[in-house]
Amino acid sequence: MRTRVVMITGCSGEIGQALVADFAERPGYELLTLDLKPLPAELEGRSRHIVGDILDDALLGRIVTEYEIHTIFHLAALLSARGEFTPELAHRVNVEGTLRLLKLAAEQSEWQGRPVRFIFPSSIAAYGMPDPATKARDSRVREWDWNQPQTMYGCNKLYGELLGAYYSTNYRQLAAERPVMLDFRSLRFPGLISAYTVPSGGTSDYAPEMLHAAAQGKPYQCFVRPDTRIPFMVMPDAVKSLMQVAAVDHGSLSRLVYNVTSFSLSAAEIREIVLEAFPDADITFEPDVRRQGIVDSWPADLNDDPARRDWDWKPEYDARRAFGDYLIPNIRQRYC
Repeated sequence: MRTRVVMITGCSGEIGQALVADFAERPGYELLTLDLKPLPAELEGRSRHIVGDILDDALLGRIVTEYEIHTIFHLAALLSARGEFTPELAHRVNVEGTLRLLKLAAEQSEWQGRPVRFIFPSSIAAYGMPDPATKARDSRVREWDWNQPQTMYGCNKLYGELLGAYYSTNYRQLAAERPVMLDFRSLRFPGLISAYTVPSGGTSDYAPEMLHAAAQGKPYQCFVRPDTRIPFMVMPDAVKSLMQVAAVDHGSLSRLVYNVTSFSLSAAEIREIVLEAFPDADITFEPDVRRQGIVDSWPADLNDDPARRDWDWKPEYDARRAFGDYLIPNIRQRYC
């Protein structure tokens, strides 16, 4: 008999590690995790972990013969910074990998006679503002505004959302007997900050990089201008939103894709917060033209009113709590 599981891809990444740790505290869940890397030592034993590639059809075939998949959190992705240097690889991982998982979920839905829930973290990178004047004018964007991404990662995420919508509503619609469709739900995240994982060079990582450098007494050159403003969220709220949207009844959802956010700060404001905690920190600004252009194309804030209305989304951490209660104490402890 096949084991009934919640499947998490990309489980060794920032969101994946936090999500696995959260599930480990909840009784009644059997986790199946998949990543190119082993789980970190502190998470070993908390799931049935497979080291493998989402592009490996033979592996996916073996998984469905051994497991009955109830919900999929599809986190595996090639992030924005690397994707700009290897766009073809980014397309294979972010689009073809997502397509394979969606097809698997649709077939599992039909076999089980009920929709498999497919949770897809998307990104602020799905937006593309044409210039700073437009960004200043349309400061709090809705899900359907400015869906003109300027990076391969953003294109991949936007297309992943559209693929999810297709498999939820139109896949095999001409079949004589309409199959049970998967239940696709996507969240567009702002810049995410974790206190427990080291920044990996993402385009929004200048905020955590400031903190980590300051806590180690190292100088830091911020790669965006001081006036650069985008929205952020700390990892506990990211996990909370994923668990919340995964649990809500389908009838409460008015959309397949939702914005979620917490607070919006400029790079200069983040620097001031860091200096309050680490007065000797050496933080200067040396904008990188390419990365500055990417961040300038992202909105200054996200309108997450539909999420707040439909499934009572509300972040636990505003800017004060995010830095004062979560980020600064834990990052300081890491290096002490």
